[in-house]
Amino acid sequence: MITGLSVVWVLCGLLDAGWWAWVGAACPEGCQCAWESQSVLCAAAGLREVPRDLPLETVSLHLEHNLIRTLPEEAFQDLLHLQDLHLSHNQIDSLASGALRHLSPDLQFLDLSHNKLQHARREEFAVTRAKTRLYHNPWHCDCALQELIEEINLEAETLDGLVCESSARGANEGSRWEEPGAGSAYTGQPLVKLLHSGVNFCSMKRRTTDVAMLVTMFVWFFMVTVYVVYYVKHRPGT
Repeated sequence: MITGLSVVWVLCGLLDAGWWAWVGAACPEGCQCAWESQSVLCAAAGLREVPRDLPLETVSLHLEHNLIRTLPEEAFQDLLHLQDLHLSHNQIDSLASGALRHLSPDLQFLDLSHNKLQHARREEFAVTRAKTRLYHNPWHCDCALQELIEEINLEAETLDGLVCESSARGANEGSRWEEPGAGSAYTGQPLVKLLHSGVNFCSMKRRTTDVAMLVTMFVWFFMVTVYVVYYVKHRPGT
């Protein structure tokens, strides 16, 4: 006859078995997995890429202080319960177009600070509403970055750390065909403060596009005029 005490021992045995299965077999090499909090701790593990065999039930993932350079599109697509993603102090200089699109809609915290990111677009972050850290990256401030930070939920206390390492040129900063950011008045300035002061990198982009369109139209009109003149002078019977 199975007593209440026997049931308790059986349940404890099953829980222990499940804990060891989660911590041991499913835990990536170089990482530590905590069953109670469903956390995967891979900080300062010398990793050069995001582990591919992460437990599917992971809620908190720590990958900070590693050597990761890129985030591939499939990196987090199976982590449907992820709430905290720590990627600070890596070498990340690019994001695959869909790298962050697969993050759980329940994601609450995303840390990409202290990396090597220069460019980012809002499409790469999809619709995440997680509190996000992007400071201490060598950002090139332009329309794409402006649209991104106006869309995502940046951590308020880190805003001044999102500084323009280089930037699109302003209206009175010389030729637009020079290397972007060289000697720009915006270099070294926090992006949010620039936007609050009235700087609009998207309007700069539109003005540049307008000039390019006018030049293109002028060249097209010139070529058509030359062709018409040539045709009139050389048509049969003239």
